[in-house]
Parts: sequence; structure tokens; C-alpha cells
Amino acid sequence: MKPKILLSNDDGYSAKGIELLYEKLSTWAEVTVFAPEVNHSGASNSLTVSRPLNVRQATNGFYYVNGTPSDCVHIALTGVMQELPDLVVSGINNGANLCEDTLYSGTVAAATEGFLFGIPSIAFSLTARNWPNIEAAADIANEIVKFASAHPQEKPTLLNVNIPPLPHHEFDQIQVTRLGKRHPSQAVIQSTNPHGEPIYWIGPVGEVLDGADDTDIAAIAQGKVSITPLRLDLTHFDQLNQIEKWIKGNV
Repeated sequence: MKPKILLSNDDGYSAKGIELLYEKLSTWAEVTVFAPEVNHSGASNSLTVSRPLNVRQATNGFYYVNGTPSDCVHIALTGVMQELPDLVVSGINNGANLCEDTLYSGTVAAATEGFLFGIPSIAFSLTARNWPNIEAAADIANEIVKFASAHPQEKPTLLNVNIPPLPHHEFDQIQVTRLGKRHPSQAVIQSTNPHGEPIYWIGPVGEVLDGADDTDIAAIAQGKVSITPLRLDLTHFDQLNQIEKWIKGNV
């Protein structure tokens, strides 16, 4: 029996990255696509709760939703699919999702939504824009998903995978990494609209603050595929006692 994969992204259902990854995965798995109708880069884990959502199907069989990446996976898992998939896969994103990008990324958010339902989930990103060497990246992503499907872990994992824009023969290796650091971002870019009113563009990412050898940044710089396992518990356990003493001493 073929494994079942739910495939999503944040670039939209017609993006080159998801089309090519679907083509690869569907040669050995049963793949269902639920992706946003339009680009939702930077949407993070937002769910649309202020309006109803529509699900439509394109001529190629892809389902698309007029909502966020998290909406797509949530609707697929709770309202449309008859049974849960074995894996949730997101991407391939048009651009990197390194360091603090994971907090803002719609690509990572789609995978995170699957992980919240207890399903092993993987987010893939190509670390250059406009799809250079996307065929090679799709082949690598396909092999990683195939391996994850054939070797399930005891507990579901959430993996963030970044792939450098290299041809097949130039890939060095896969490295398991931690997230680097490069926040804060650069300042916003201010301009004006045709009415003379101020408008603002979010600025570029900040300079690298932590790009040590074991980080995702270093792996990509060395031509390696970076795989970073993520977790969702935001509790700062080291500060529990500190905050408890602070509260008891002042309240």
C-alpha cells in the first residue's frame, strides 16, 4: 500500500516548487495537495477565523484554499480527507527559511500544523529565489521524504530542511543543524504612495549573529543540506524558578 502524503506550501498552489515536488512524490506515494490560492509568505501559523473559507480544485487535481498555509492543512486534516496522512510535507519554498525565519514562515507553519495533529511533518526551502536548480532540490527533497516514510521514528518529528541552489554533482552532504541567529532585522524601507501618504516595506534580514559550524547558516554556506528538528513548547524552563521568586517577592 502506498504511503499517504499531504502536500502544502505558502507560495500558492501554482508555484513551481510544489508542482515539481508533487511530480516526484507521486511516483511512489499517494499525494493530496492543499495549498493557498495566492502567495502567503510570512503568514506564520495564522488561522482565518473572521470569515469562512472556500476549497476549490484545479484542473491538475490540486485543492486550493483562499486562506493561509495553516488553514490549508487544518481544513484538509479536519474537514476533507477521509483519513489522516502518514506525512505532511510543505514546500518547496521559493527562498530560504533559516534562523528566525522559522517563526514567520508560512512554509514551516504548514508543516507545524500537521505536527500539531501528531503527524510527522517536513518543511522544505530552496535557499535562493526564482528556483535556481529546483530540479536537483526536488530530487533531494523527494529522497528525504522517502527515507522518512520508510524509517518512521517512535515520536512524530517536525523538520525544517533548507537546500542550497546547487546542481546534483555539487552537493556535499546533509548536516543536522540547530538554528542560527541573525535578528534583529534591518530597518523598514519607507516610501510614499501616489497620494503622498507614507508606506513601509519590511526590511531585509539582519546580519548574522550566530553562524557557528553547527548552525543551518553554516551548513548552507558550505553547500550542505540543512535539517533542523524543531519543537513547539515555548516554555522557558530555566526561568520558571526565577519568575516564581520574582512574583512572590513583589506581589
